[in-house]
Amino acid sequence: MPYVEGVEHRFVEAGGVRFHVAEAGPAEGTPVLFLHGFPQHWYAWRHVVPLLAGRHRLIMPDFRGFGWSDAPYRGYDTGTRADDVLALMDALGLDRVLLVGHEWGAWVGFMACIRAPERFDRFLALSMIHPWPEHRRLIRHAWRQWYTIPWEYPVIGGALLRHWPTFTRYILRRGVTNPDVWRRADLDEFTESVRARARAHAGRALHWQYVLRDIPRLLIGRHRALRLTVPTTLLFGTDDFAMSPEALAGGERHATDLVVRVVPGGHYLADEQPGLVADAIRSLSAGFAHAQEPVG
Repeated sequence: MPYVEGVEHRFVEAGGVRFHVAEAGPAEGTPVLFLHGFPQHWYAWRHVVPLLAGRHRLIMPDFRGFGWSDAPYRGYDTGTRADDVLALMDALGLDRVLLVGHEWGAWVGFMACIRAPERFDRFLALSMIHPWPEHRRLIRHAWRQWYTIPWEYPVIGGALLRHWPTFTRYILRRGVTNPDVWRRADLDEFTESVRARARAHAGRALHWQYVLRDIPRLLIGRHRALRLTVPTTLLFGTDDFAMSPEALAGGERHATDLVVRVVPGGHYLADEQPGLVADAIRSLSAGFAHAQEPVG
């Protein structure tokens, strides 16, 4: 397991899955729950940890199928992954948290906040569209998601992740404006983490479930009836190769308090702009209204 100073590790059973959870900072600090994207795990937050651990309690789980959490065959749809987040919060005794999510973690974060707004004081979403993009603009920029197509399909997607790590490494390097921000060891860590058979299946299933379930709901407007009441800030890199800031217009009609900020950087903001991400978390945590109390 990669090392980050001040980070401790444990395993927690929640919803029938054994999750790995990395933690840092004082137990009495403002609880901040981090949800990683693909193809990453808790180590995605390695640069943010030293900037926040002094006053915040940082909780960094690995999603099912990733990092050191269990990798069951099923359960990679957005709804189940949101259930996992809430079950894990219960198991950890987290009544209410400041939520931070990147990419697929941010997508799950939106759904968790809509489903159980009382559990989240603030939400910081990184590098992901909200659930109410304008269809015309979304379709116009759909070509940006070309790289996910090889990962989506049964057999092919898993084989690609297992046997062609060069492609995974290419996407990671493509996802920042300055590839020099990546250390070779970090690229190796994330690339290798999705090569085992069960992990490769999880990566493939994650993308396929989005195609089967989430994209149709976006296209037919199923999310229009949903409202986001958790105060949310969305940070989006100006040079994000995976999607365009144009698709973010219109979300404020479906949210009580949604702020969209387009900032310098690419798709992996926590890797490339950790100071900017940490500053956003500090700003949101200043309004955190509830001390941590055990559930029940």
